[in-house]
This record gives sequence, structure tokens and C-alpha cells, in this order.
Amino acid sequence: MSAQGDCEFLVKKARELVSEDPWAAKAWLITARTLYPSDFNIQYEMYTIERNAERTASAGRLLYDMFVNFPDQPVVWREISVITAALRSDCQDKHAQFLRGLFETLPGRVQCEMLLKATEQCFNTVEKAEMLLLLLRRFPESVVQHGVSLGETLLEAESIEDLDTPVNCFRKLFVCDVLPLIINTSDMRLPPSLMYKYMHKAAEFYIAYVTRGPSADGQLPGSQEAVGLKSPSAHRGSQRYVIDGLTEKSSLVSDPWERLLDILAVVGALCEWQGDKASRSYPEILQRMKKLCRYLPSLEGETLSRCRSQVVTCAALVLFRSAYLYVSTVQPSLFQAHCSPGTGPWILVEDLSSVYSEVDLEKSAKHAHKKCKLADSREKTVVRSSDDEEGLGKGRNRHIVLSKADVPGWAETLDSFRTARESWDLLHSHEALESEFSKICSSWKTDTWLWLRIFLTDMIIYQGHYRKALTSLHQMAAFQPLQQGPMVPQGSLEHQRALIQLASCHYALGEYRLACEKLLEVVCTLTPQAHDPSRTPEELTRSTRTKFRKGSDLRLLPCTTKAVLPFCLQLMLACFKLRAFMDNRDDLALGHVIVLLQHDWPLGEALFLKAIDKICQQGSFQYENFFNYVTNIDMLEEFAYLRTTEGGRVQLELLPNQGMLIKNPSPSLGLVSQEFSTLLLPGAQSAERHHTVTRGITKGVKEDFRLAMERQVARCGENLLSVLHRFCINERVILVQSLP
Repeated sequence: MSAQGDCEFLVKKARELVSEDPWAAKAWLITARTLYPSDFNIQYEMYTIERNAERTASAGRLLYDMFVNFPDQPVVWREISVITAALRSDCQDKHAQFLRGLFETLPGRVQCEMLLKATEQCFNTVEKAEMLLLLLRRFPESVVQHGVSLGETLLEAESIEDLDTPVNCFRKLFVCDVLPLIINTSDMRLPPSLMYKYMHKAAEFYIAYVTRGPSADGQLPGSQEAVGLKSPSAHRGSQRYVIDGLTEKSSLVSDPWERLLDILAVVGALCEWQGDKASRSYPEILQRMKKLCRYLPSLEGETLSRCRSQVVTCAALVLFRSAYLYVSTVQPSLFQAHCSPGTGPWILVEDLSSVYSEVDLEKSAKHAHKKCKLADSREKTVVRSSDDEEGLGKGRNRHIVLSKADVPGWAETLDSFRTARESWDLLHSHEALESEFSKICSSWKTDTWLWLRIFLTDMIIYQGHYRKALTSLHQMAAFQPLQQGPMVPQGSLEHQRALIQLASCHYALGEYRLACEKLLEVVCTLTPQAHDPSRTPEELTRSTRTKFRKGSDLRLLPCTTKAVLPFCLQLMLACFKLRAFMDNRDDLALGHVIVLLQHDWPLGEALFLKAIDKICQQGSFQYENFFNYVTNIDMLEEFAYLRTTEGGRVQLELLPNQGMLIKNPSPSLGLVSQEFSTLLLPGAQSAERHHTVTRGITKGVKEDFRLAMERQVARCGENLLSVLHRFCINERVILVQSLP
């Protein structure tokens, strides 16, 4: 029998005895190995028996012998691949733990050599990088030799793949795994330029990761071939740890802002930045950079360059983090991490609380017969973003007003808005800082970040640069379809948000017709609630607050029908109010004001009485839409009174179509008329139904006016928001044409 035949016989005999008598099988193989020490099959069979029996020490020794004596055998590398996959995996099952224990039995020198050679066996970048990363973690001394080259390989692979986002498997491995090893290895000596490059790569990744859109899935981008992403069902046995490790570990990044802060601290120390190492929060960093900026004019050379890089890098990170925190609350649907059903955007607009209070209340003194229905003035509980402290920004002494009850936690959000503004101002306070910051923005393509554009637009509005804000809003609308995710449909909350903000800016610029056009476009997409919501005391008194008010406050408005429709009505009122109360007569604008004043009644009572004063001074008033949209009982009473002798016999032309209004009243009309009389004059008694008295409305007035007024009383129970919504839609053309 030949030697080959003898080896095969001995191996076969051992296999037959494994299940019945493993010790006998082992004896056969020991004999075979003694006779034929250079035969690979015998040693591999011995290893297989020990591995299947999960005898760690003996299996490790046999694997070591095969690795040393048979380094070119593919079967050996298949076994090593299974072991290294287990080392890279987080799997905690029994088999994986055995494989890790087997590897630990090998001498350290052999482990290092085995991992290096296993790296050479890999053919795609990510798997090779993970294998080398395993080596760097187990043998930190190898970071000096292999760390930078591994990092550059990953960045080069990212460039070759030409991926459209920094959130990809190559950048993730570099930033989250390789870079911490490089910067935390004391023996590494890297030039500052390379440290800044790596710092910016990390910052870009973490910012893009946090701000990724809701359409992004859990798997990081990268070519299927390069990443090794295949169907899990196609991998069993030796490959399962590779796939598990890639799909689970590649996708999630915990505490990205804190990780970025850690990298910033280490890089700052390595680059010899100025500052207190104990400053570990972003706001603290910003305050430190403000102080450091004061010394910039006196610095020169390398010191100036280092200080400038420090300020720009730190302030930019504070800016982007603070802007993100603000926008993630203002428009959470932009972000995957904050996308929650039912959470709509918020809109920074002009605060219109003073739209009713900016009137001469003394003129309404003669209307003492009216019962005052304004609630007792109470200061509104608000969160204010105040900028009275020292700073670099413009637009000081403005406040952002909102209700604590509606927006819990908004104090932190407004702090983020202020911090982001201060960071932006700091980065633009010196030409050198602005130039270097522009380079970062260009490299990161921040002009395509919709969320940053939203913050910048709100900041511009806060500063009062409304013309620039209009340009920014139009630019947003232009590039928004290029963003990831579905396009924003007409009538959506996001679309409404842009229109409302455009209207607010036009109003602030005195462009009332343009403001009204945008508002009516929004109103046409809304559906009023079936029932008028009951108004809380806080809502009823929200316009009575005048402290710190000079017409420059802003308001955060929730983008919901419940909030948007009232705001649109209020802003339209503000647009028409100035025209209605000019010295020149404009009955149409005055009529629009009276219709719109119904919504916030009785908050607008003083302004309504001012309108009545103007009508009395004119001696006449013409508004043919009066009976179509005025259903407020107090207003009806006041206009009925104007026709009487006591009221001044004012000439009122309020009937759009006399033939339509003078119809036979319904059977209950007499009762309605009587109720109208009783409501207006509680002590009045009517002897006969057709002589119902409403402050003398039937004494010397035309029958059609009386019938129209009585018929209007029957509409007082209509849903007011529906009436006003119908007013905006039906009279859209005339409303726009009424404004200059």
C-alpha cells in the first residue's frame, strides 16, 4: 500500500470510530501523525475532532501547528476566517464564544501574524478594514504602523465610490472606529493639517448622520460588492458572523454629538488649542471662542493660524448643533430621528397680539351703553427669547413669544436658536473667520441642507431683514424638490409653512396685497373645524399684553388648522386695518375689518367701536356683504342702533340684493325677532309680534332692513370659522383688489 493510501486508511478508520469511541479515534490519528508528520489531512482531521468537541486548548494547538506548517492550505484560511468573523461579531452564542476562546489560546505573536495574513486574504475594502481594525484593537502598538494607512484607504474608497452622502460604511468605519484609535495613541505624531482634515471628516459625518431624512434606511450606503452585503440566507456557517457584524454594527451610531465633542477635545489637545479643557459643553465652547476672538487682532503667524482654525472649527460645530436642535423642533418631519406622526411644523412669524390694542380707546368712551366684554387683563404666560445681553448679532431687543402650555420644553429650543445665532455672528465677525468658514461650508455643501436654510431664514427674520428672508424662502422652494424624500405637495403643512412665512414677511414690509394673496392661498387649503373651539382665558387675553411691546415681537405658530386659520384671519385684519382707518374714506376695507373682527370677539371690541365712530362721523356706510358674513349679535345690535334717532340715523347700505332678502320669513321668524329684542333689551316687552322693538329698529326704518336684521339673528349660531372661511374663499378677488 502506498503512503497516500495508508494516510487515507488511517483517517477513514479514525472517522468511523469518532462516534463510538472518540479516544480510539484519537489514538489512530496520533499514530498516523507520528508516521506521516507532513500530511495535512491527518492534522486537519485531528483539529476537526477537537473543534467539534469544543476542546479549546487542544484545538488551538492544532490550529497553530497548521498555521505554521501549512500556511498555503485554503482550508486553514477558511477556519481562520470563521474565527476572525466571530471576533468581529457581537454574537454571544456558545459557538462564537468557543471560537473566540480558541483564538485566545494562540500566542500573541501568532495572533498578530494571523490577523495580518487574514487581512491579505480579504478582497473588499470594508471586510479588509474590519479585519485590520481587529488587529489594531487587539494590538494597540500596531496603530502607529497601520492606523493612518487604514484611514486613508477608507477615505480613498469613499471617493472612488463617489457616494452622495458622508453617511456611508467607509466614513462610518473611519470616524467611529479608526479615528479614535489614531488620535488616542500617544505615540502617533500627526501634522495639524491632517488632524484638521480628520476632524472635519468626522464632523461632517456626525452632522449628516443626525440630520439625515426620514427616507434613509438603517443600512449605510456603499456598493453591494464593496460592503459585502448579500442576502443573509445565502450565508451560513463560516460567513454568518461577517454578515451579522456588518448589518448590525454598520447602521447605528449612539450619542453622535457627544462623540463629536470627545473627538474635538482630543484634537484640540493635540493641536495645542487655547482653552479650558474642562469646558465640555457646546455653549461653554462658544463662550470660550468669543473670548478668544478678542485676541485675534493681536496675533500673527502660526499662532494666528492655529487660533483661527480653533475658533472656526468650534464655532461651526456649535452653530450646526444648535441650529439642528432648533429645527428638529420647528420642523421635525425633516429628520429620521424626530419623525413622529401627528407632529407638525412651527412657523416663526410676526406677533400680532397688538392688532387690537393699537387704537385710541378714548374715542370709544361715548359708547358707554355697551357692556364691556373684555376679560380682565392678565399677563400671558410666555417663554421669551431675550437678547439684551452683550453679543455680536443684530436685531436685539426682540422676543419670541409662545405659550408654555402649548409648547413644553421650548425654553431649551429658544436657547438653541439664540446660541446658533451667536455662533453665526461670531463666524462672520472677522473676514478671516468668514473666509475659512466658507471653505468648510463649500466642502460640506451646506447650501443643500434644507434644515440649515430653515434656521438661516428664521434668523434673518429675527434680525428684521425681511427682503433677504423673502429671497431665502424663494430659494428654499427652488431647491426643496432636490432633497431626499418625497416632494412637498401643495396644501401640505410644509407648503403652508412657507406661504405663511412669506405672508408675514410681506406684511412686515408693508406689502399688504402680496401678504393677503399668500394668506388666501393658505386659507383655500384649510378645512375649518366642525365646531368653534372654546377659547381659554389665556387666549381671550393674549392681546392685552403690552409690556416690552413695540411692534417688533415674533411668535412661534403651530402649523395646524386650529392655529393657522385664526392667524391668517388676524394677519388679514392687520393688513386692512391701516387702510380702513385712514383719513380717506374706504368703506370696503372698513367692512372687511368688521367681518374679520368677529373671530377674536370680544378682543376686537375696542377696534370695532372705533369703526362705529368712523361710520358715525361719515354719516353713512356701504358694505353689501354685511348680511352675508356678519353674524355677531353685538355687532348686529350696534348697527341696528345706528339706524335709530338715538343712534344718529346713519345711512346704512348693507343689502346686496333687496329682492333676495325680502322673502316671507320662516314660521319661527317672529319668535327669532322677539328673542333678538329680548337679547338686546332684556327689560323690553312686546305687546304684538309685528311690533317687536329692537332699540326702535321698527320705528321709521324700512321693512327690508328690519327683515334682513331679524333673519341675520337666526344665523348667530353658525360656526363662525366656517363663515369667515367662506368669506375668504368667496371674496378672494375683491379682498386682494382692496389692498394697494
